[in-house]
Amino acid sequence: MTGHSNLIEAIDALLPQTQCGKCGHPGCRPYAEAIDAGEPINRCPPGGEKTVARLAELTGRPPLPLEQPAQLPLLAVIREAECIGCTKCIQACPVDAILGASKRMHSVIAAECTGCELCVAPCPVDCIDLVPHPEWQAASTDTERRAYLARRAQLGRQRYQARQQRLTRLEREKRLERQRRVIRKETRGSHSGPTPQRQRQMAAKAAEQAVRRARQQLEHAQRQHDSEACHRAEAQLQHATTLLEEARASLAPGSP
Repeated sequence: MTGHSNLIEAIDALLPQTQCGKCGHPGCRPYAEAIDAGEPINRCPPGGEKTVARLAELTGRPPLPLEQPAQLPLLAVIREAECIGCTKCIQACPVDAILGASKRMHSVIAAECTGCELCVAPCPVDCIDLVPHPEWQAASTDTERRAYLARRAQLGRQRYQARQQRLTRLEREKRLERQRRVIRKETRGSHSGPTPQRQRQMAAKAAEQAVRRARQQLEHAQRQHDSEACHRAEAQLQHATTLLEEARASLAPGSP
């Protein structure tokens, strides 16, 4: 697993971190994992021919021509006077680079936009333009261009990972809230309400389910050779196991 993980990290470090999905995957990290599994290295238009050449050198594969035309760095610009505040672009942005709220004007954070284009299609009023990124245009030397691309890649990776963690947390909170609603419904369905023993049994059952989910997430992360996801799943499994042990202890004879 370590060898695979190291190669995936090295591949991911060469990708531009636009998180655009043009490679057919929902982000640069998933594409790095796919390349490690044998997928072609020429499916990244934002990376261009230089990225293909670097990937070829790293993986020992031939530097194939790009499947799609190379793409220079772009910036999404919202024509704010036409924005209806639908939040669809906010939901689509893989790096959380759009500010706004429902029925309020939206605006792109230029320094954090990767030019992925994913916000354009969902816009129901077609008020988003793609323009050459000003920072790229302002770079007058190869050194300045490389520095800009390095900054964009670092920030794009950080914000993509932060968004994935946020979405995972929100999904976990929604799942817990659904469980609470089920418990409340069961409680209302009983005239006298659940006994303390029944409450402890319900807690133990919920903890068992949490342990199973954490194990499934860990197994999936291990199959994907995703070290970061493995660490998160291991932490969740440890926490769920502790809750299960406490719940089972409360069911033991003589427990208060």
